[in-house]
Amino acid sequence: MSTLLHAVADLSPAQRAVLEQRLKQKRASAVQARIPRHSREGNSFVLSFAQQRLWFLHRLAPGSNAYNIPNALHAKGPLNLKALEQSIDEIRHRHEVLRTTFAVHEGQSMQIVGPAQAEELPLVDLSGIPQPDQETVARQLIEEESNRPFNLASETALRVTLLRLSADEHIILFTMHHIASDSWSMGVLVRELGTLYKAFSEGKPSPLPELPIQYADFAVWQRQWLQGDELENQQNYWMRQLAGMPSSIELPVDRPRPAKETHRGAIHSIRLSKDLSTKLQMLSRKQGVTLFMTILAAFKLLLHYLTNQDDIVVGTDVANRGRVETENLIGFFVNQLVLRTQISSDLTFEQLLARVRDVTLEAYANQDLPFEKVVEILNPDRSLTHAPLFQVKLILNHAATEGLALPPLELKLLNPERATAQLDITFPLWETSDGIGGWMNYNTDLFDEATMARLGRLFEKLLDAVVQQPLAMVNELKSILAEETRREQVESEKQFAQSSRLRLTQARRKPVVTSMREAALP
Repeated sequence: MSTLLHAVADLSPAQRAVLEQRLKQKRASAVQARIPRHSREGNSFVLSFAQQRLWFLHRLAPGSNAYNIPNALHAKGPLNLKALEQSIDEIRHRHEVLRTTFAVHEGQSMQIVGPAQAEELPLVDLSGIPQPDQETVARQLIEEESNRPFNLASETALRVTLLRLSADEHIILFTMHHIASDSWSMGVLVRELGTLYKAFSEGKPSPLPELPIQYADFAVWQRQWLQGDELENQQNYWMRQLAGMPSSIELPVDRPRPAKETHRGAIHSIRLSKDLSTKLQMLSRKQGVTLFMTILAAFKLLLHYLTNQDDIVVGTDVANRGRVETENLIGFFVNQLVLRTQISSDLTFEQLLARVRDVTLEAYANQDLPFEKVVEILNPDRSLTHAPLFQVKLILNHAATEGLALPPLELKLLNPERATAQLDITFPLWETSDGIGGWMNYNTDLFDEATMARLGRLFEKLLDAVVQQPLAMVNELKSILAEETRREQVESEKQFAQSSRLRLTQARRKPVVTSMREAALP
């Protein structure tokens, strides 16, 4: 579920009323502007604004895998391969965007919808490899496939590979390109796969209703709808809100920023305890804000401490599926919002939280303007070294589906390791029954894993402080972070000294052995 839907669910009645009032006019216009289904006489359609940006980036760096979206299902039990192939073929048939390629025709970028046809599912049989070698090989294959670039001019944006571990154990690996998908879309794919597989395994036809529109219809509609007063109002908001914003966030890095982004990345996991997660939820309810707003306020305070900047800009995602026609559609709908907050040391955390709340609600009310248009109207100085407008993103979602049961087949959703990073730091979090979990997807050109680990510990320390002292001044909370930083430095120096003494002791032993050997020589 998107950050926006999660946020609305957590709002107090008073806060929800404020947001409802701000969105009222937009909902009314949306009802009047139902997305129509266009003629299929031709197979070429314009790109959505989001697609246009990714197609530009793809042509700029055709070998990049920065926008691959990998996911995998671990399947235990007897697998009906024919039903699985039928299910994937039907999903491609239902969702035109999954059989679409991209081209430039007479200077115009277009998406070309291909025919629906049955495809044989690639199968890699690893059942003859003994454990634990099998696990190593499977992990390597998953990593290679997840990071293999797409050629969007000749290849559709969905690849599926089946790894056979044994007769009753498989891994189904999906790799999608962001130009045709987002995290919501992956949820749609998994749900439809479960429904179709069950039906086809029982010899029944697809029970899924026909989709009212396709993604290409949305792309055409978006360009026609977002104009006139609607476009002007939202453009004016973002121009006012982001005027004079800093070009980048100056995080302390382990290495100088390279002249051009490489998008090399890694992941560092983080988990907040159930107790701390519960206290954060309680604080949010007391303050009349969402859990996302509370975490965002603390995160911005941490960035303020690390950078010594007062103007803090963080990005987030919204699903951008406010119309019923798009709810069950695979495609690139997610939009990015720019959340800017001024922070000063004389604020209490409650006051900072109020600022973050207001900024977030206003951004939600103006979420329809695509991020690509926001960049276009602001026209910031372009740089090959970092992303425009923001370089750090925070996302809070409900827990992803752990798996789905299709007796006798049991499926579990896996998360393949990412070797890429679209931004300096992307920080997705989600709520689980055991607390708040997530990871920091970071740019390895800039940061070491140890740095991300320290950042995670500082963030947890700050969250613990704000739930205990929500009336504390920003300056007091920064002092807590400074003390924690000093403590970690002392501990690090102590460990370094111990390691150095150990190396010195080992080095001193070597000459003794050498001299004994030398003494034995004639």
